[in-house]
Amino acid sequence: MKKTDVKIGGEYFAKVTNKKVTVRIDAENRSGGWDATNLSTGKKIRIRTAGRLSGPSGSTAETETPATETRARKRVSKKKDATAMPTGEKKLSCVNAALQILGESAEPMNAQEMITAMVEKGLWESPGGKTPHATLYSAILRDMKRGDESRFVKTERGRFTARA
Repeated sequence: MKKTDVKIGGEYFAKVTNKKVTVRIDAENRSGGWDATNLSTGKKIRIRTAGRLSGPSGSTAETETPATETRARKRVSKKKDATAMPTGEKKLSCVNAALQILGESAEPMNAQEMITAMVEKGLWESPGGKTPHATLYSAILRDMKRGDESRFVKTERGRFTARA
């Protein structure tokens, strides 16, 4: 909005604390901007620039919706496609796929080798991350903090095997 479009006594949509609320412009502030009243809370606020105002409010019914309803309307439910995965077949996690690869391998492997082997065998596929090997490496290190209960053994720097 432009400064010239703002009228004293008018009701406008305004962005206040990252929420879109209806305000009534009460007076012009001597330091610039306007003194206003937030109609949903009744509190006095100061609108410093016309950029905070997005336009005149039409009806009051449309502005009095709670913020949670507005957020709920923005959410879109993403239902899984039934054809994406056959029934009964469960997708392996990255760590479980790595355990399976290490169990089949006779030698220790690093995270990049494990990721490559998992993708080649079709056990796991990256959901689009740029560094799946770093994520796997981090998950293995977190698992190793369990001590003797860990499913992995570090043989040398960056190389792991599955615990027997």
